[in-house]
Amino acid sequence: MTNLTTMRNIGGEMARKLRAVGIGSREELLEAGAKEAFFRLKIRWPQVCLVHLYALEGAVRDVDFNALPQETKEDLKTFNDYLRNGGGGG
Repeated sequence: MTNLTTMRNIGGEMARKLRAVGIGSREELLEAGAKEAFFRLKIRWPQVCLVHLYALEGAVRDVDFNALPQETKEDLKTFNDYLRNGGGGG
């Protein structure tokens, strides 16, 4: 299993948080996907913001989070807004 911090956009703090919600390796993050990982983080730490979701998506795609296509960013923002407004049981 590959350490999370080898992935783009994933530093020590993000890796620690991901491990706390059951995602401990690159492979597990790729399997869960950015939205599922973010959902788990949001349940544990409600203050996590949209930038965290961008970082996770960038890690999954192996691109810098600020280089995500605009369409992807809009989709992720919609998902974040949904969770923030009580969607997903959170």
